[in-house]
Amino acid sequence: MWLAIVAATVSGALLAVQSRINGELGRQLNDGYTAAAISFGSGLAILLIVLCFWKPGRVGLGRVARALRPNERGERELKPWMLLGGLAGAFFVASQGLTAAVLGVALFTVAIVAGQTISGIVLDRVGLAPGGHRPLTADRLIGSLLALAAVVWAVSAQLGGDVPFWMLIMPLIAGALAAWQQAVNGQVRAVAASAQSATLINFIVGSAALIAIALVRNAVVGWPAEFPTEPWLYIGGAIGCLLIAVQTVLVKVTGVLLLGLATVSGQLVAALLLDLAVPGQAVAFSTIGGTLVALIAVVVASGWLNSWRRAKAA
Repeated sequence: MWLAIVAATVSGALLAVQSRINGELGRQLNDGYTAAAISFGSGLAILLIVLCFWKPGRVGLGRVARALRPNERGERELKPWMLLGGLAGAFFVASQGLTAAVLGVALFTVAIVAGQTISGIVLDRVGLAPGGHRPLTADRLIGSLLALAAVVWAVSAQLGGDVPFWMLIMPLIAGALAAWQQAVNGQVRAVAASAQSATLINFIVGSAALIAIALVRNAVVGWPAEFPTEPWLYIGGAIGCLLIAVQTVLVKVTGVLLLGLATVSGQLVAALLLDLAVPGQAVAFSTIGGTLVALIAVVVASGWLNSWRRAKAA
């Protein structure tokens, strides 16, 4: 469990880096939709190349196809809607491109926490993740309430300011959808017995949605005048491939809520450091305070305090 939590925390730090990259690409293009399509599309290209050389991935796709077929009783091992996790990923990446550069990665990430926390509790309770039902313990409830308090504190400096309200709400929705994405991708991975197969399906669905949106939008308003030449702005898709693969493996061990909170802890620390490192990027005290409260929420929700007390008593 603790190895899984450490891995999720590291992946969260990488997610903050991806938010910075996609947010900056969207800012330079002045087009978050095209930035999101580039990120997801490049990730899909990488996965298709890997598929050519990775037989377990191709075998996994065959297992998924068989699991979608109804048996004699008309039941499917895998519901078709479970393949749509990529739509949540597409919305998440689009929110990075549209809001992260304006809000700052730290505030963007703290807003993600609330959505992941609420959605994670519900999804664990109904047992959507491959690990099955997980009870709503006092630790998880208290940790979730602390996470929500962290978000309220972090965004308080922006309320009534120049930032549009929809920019504060969009990451909240993206976080809720991200928890659902982790759960359904975990189900696909369990059937495919291959994280690469589940990740590929995720990127096919997400790329199709984002590319279609970008094509329609740019046909109406026009394409960006020029594309930036810095190579690092185009590695968001590669980072996304790694993140989705890791999360589809970890969710069976941790459950949706704990995976989300551990990921968020890495996101928060890395996001805060990234914002502090950027010249001219203002970081409000409320954002720093909200980050610290959210980290406390992760510790509480993980059950570590209870485990420590029991070990001390023994």
